Formats: sequence, structure tokens, C-alpha cells
Amino acid sequence: MTLPTRLLWSLLCAALVIGGVTWAILQLRPPMEIVLAAGPEDGAYHRMAVRYRAILARDGIAVRILDTAGSGENAQLLADGTADVALLQGGIEVPSDAVEAVGTIFYEPLILLYETNTPVSPNPTTWSGLTINSGAEGSGTRAAFSEFERSVGLSFDDNTHTGLGYGDAVEALLANDIDLAVFVAPIDAPYLRDAYENGNIGVLQLDFIEAISRRMDSATLVQVPAGTVSLDPPIPPGPRQLLALEARLAIRSHLHPALVNRLAMAALEIHSGRNPLHDEGDFPSVNITDMPLNNAARQLIMNGPTAWHDWLPYWMAAQLNRVLILLLPLFFVVLPMLRALPGLYAYAQNYRVWQHYPLMRDIEDELESGSSPEALDHMQSRLHALDEHLAHLKLPAAYRQTAFQARVHVDLLQRRIISEREHMGATMPQEEV
Repeated sequence: MTLPTRLLWSLLCAALVIGGVTWAILQLRPPMEIVLAAGPEDGAYHRMAVRYRAILARDGIAVRILDTAGSGENAQLLADGTADVALLQGGIEVPSDAVEAVGTIFYEPLILLYETNTPVSPNPTTWSGLTINSGAEGSGTRAAFSEFERSVGLSFDDNTHTGLGYGDAVEALLANDIDLAVFVAPIDAPYLRDAYENGNIGVLQLDFIEAISRRMDSATLVQVPAGTVSLDPPIPPGPRQLLALEARLAIRSHLHPALVNRLAMAALEIHSGRNPLHDEGDFPSVNITDMPLNNAARQLIMNGPTAWHDWLPYWMAAQLNRVLILLLPLFFVVLPMLRALPGLYAYAQNYRVWQHYPLMRDIEDELESGSSPEALDHMQSRLHALDEHLAHLKLPAAYRQTAFQARVHVDLLQRRIISEREHMGATMPQEEV
């Protein structure tokens, strides 16, 4: 190969390598915008979405927030691909297999407010003829209260249901237009704080609440200490036990791994601290059973970020773990196989010669048992053909010695045949005499 040809091939290989690296880098870079389905603009999910947007903006990722009726609509938007990410209330089913959870992120108590001058029975099985604001259609509140009604044996038709917004529900309660207002929200949400500070609105403490929690698949019990919302005046004035659901951060399963990484990191930053309803480190949690959990998010939440998150661009750091996982088979399977290849190659080259040794063994056995002149001629012819084959066998230089040794063995057999002929010639006259 001439020098210009070698140079041309070197340049071509360099171009292929550079092109491959460029393509890989472009594939590693994620989209720079995601769509997050939140909830009503005055709701807790919207405020949470704003926090996620601020954190992801540090890496140049734009988050477009969709204002929705709540978790029910969020689930539908996630299922049909309109949203990439959504905040979902516990128990909300997503009608799609292409959705995964990043994790559960906080408790949302089921809070029942009533006007203290028109008390409501703490035993929900007795509720009949009440006007209950149970959340707008498509909201998580409506879904949670429907499950609550089923768990205590109430029919939807036993009471009248309205779908007012959060602020409107408090005003309607004060005006005695409704008997009960249902909220699934953080205990200190602004619209709830306004309601607490009004002396005529109370939080209903349910009878048989532990039994009810066990009947609701998506609910658990949380303890709310006295003074959680305010110490002066103390709100609540005493400890409360409330039903609660676990909010989840859910994603489309095809979402770019680097974006999953950023969302999980944001969830750790936002939700891992201490809260009136949970201890530090309780959230985000990977304990979720009603939705597949993204494996990369699971590893990040359980083990924390790796060392290279601090000195690599996030979109590279997010992929590096996956690349290493892919390389593990190379180290534990492929490399041992590669180490075995020289031995296999040597065996294959030597076998091209060794496969003829059975023929030589057969001829040697025939010589041991005695042979006629015709048999000796046939054996000599076979050995001559074998010698010609071995002489023209194309072997790498390192393996030609094997062929040479085989030809030496062939030559020894031919000498034995010649010796056998001479012996037969020497004994023939004596037999004739």
C-alpha cells in the first residue's frame, strides 16, 4: 500500500470516528423543552410545577406548564402524549402502558371542611341530603371522594354534589350554600389557611377513620400535630388524624433519560426535606405499586447522584451510568471470549493438519498386521497424496511447523513401506526354493 493510499485510509477512518462521536453526542442531548400537566392555576400542583420549572431552567430546560382541572385530566394528557410529565394524585389510573413513575413525592390529606354553626355528623355512613362540593369533574379531589364514598357505602345519589373551585368552595361554605367542602391538598395551602382563620369553619374529624383508610386502596393515615398551620392562634388547636394520598410524579416512558435524571434530581431537591406530615428523607419514595417505576429514577433516588454529576454536563452524566451498564457484559462476557479467541484460532489452524492423523494411524495399523504388495502400493499412493496436500496447505507462518511435523510422520511411514517391500523381496526366493 503506497503512502498516499495509507493517508487516504487514515483520513477516512478519522472522519468516520469524528462523525460517530458527533452523532453520539447529538443523540445524548435531550430536547430542551418538556410539557408538564399541573392543575388549576390557584392549586398546589401549579405552585409545585413552578418550582420544577425554576430548577430545570438552571440547565436550560424550558418547562411549559399546562393548567388543568386536576389529576384526572393530567392522567389523560399523559396517556395521549400531550404532556411529557404530570403531577398525579394517588389512586388516579393512567389509561396507557407508556407511562412510568419517577416516584411518590408528598402526602395530600383529604380535608373535609364544614360550617361550625351547621355541624355535619362525623360518621359518614349517615350522610344523606347534604350538599357537598366534591371537586370539579376531572379533578383528583372528585376521584378521591368517589373512592371515599364507595369505601363507606354511600351512593353518589345520596347527596348533592357541586364542582366549585377552591376559593369559591370556601365562600359557599360561609354562605351556607353547601354543607361540606372536600379538598385534597397540602394542609397549609393558602386557600385552606384563609378558611382555618375564619372562626366559623372547622375541619371534620371522622369517626372510624382507621377502618376507612383500610377500605381505601390509595389512602393512608397521617398525624397532623397541633399548631401545624399556625402557632398563634394554634391551627389546628389539637392533633388531627387525616386520610391522605401520595402524590406522584409521572412521565412518558420514552422521555429522554437525561430529562428523567433532571426530574428525579429536582424531586430530591424539592421533596426530601422535613414536613409537618413526614420526616426528612421519606420523599421522594420508590415505594409505588400501582404504576411501573422508571429504573433510572429508582437508582438515582435510592443511591443519589454519582460523582460525575458535578463535573460533566447533566446530559452526559445522565447517560454515563447506562453506558457503563451496557459495557458490563463486555468486561464479564466479551473480554473472556476475546481472550479465548487466540486459542480457538490456533486450534482451528492446527486441526487442519491434525484431521489427517487418523489416516496415518490406519496405515500404521495395516503395516503392523502385515500387507500384500498391492496393499503396500495403495498405502504408498494414499501417503503420497497426503504429502502433496500438506505441502500445499496454506497456513500462517506460526502454524507451518505442525504441517512440517505431519509430513515427517508421512515420510516415516513411507520409509516403513519401502522397508517392508525390501523385506518381502528378500524372503521371496527362499519361499520359491
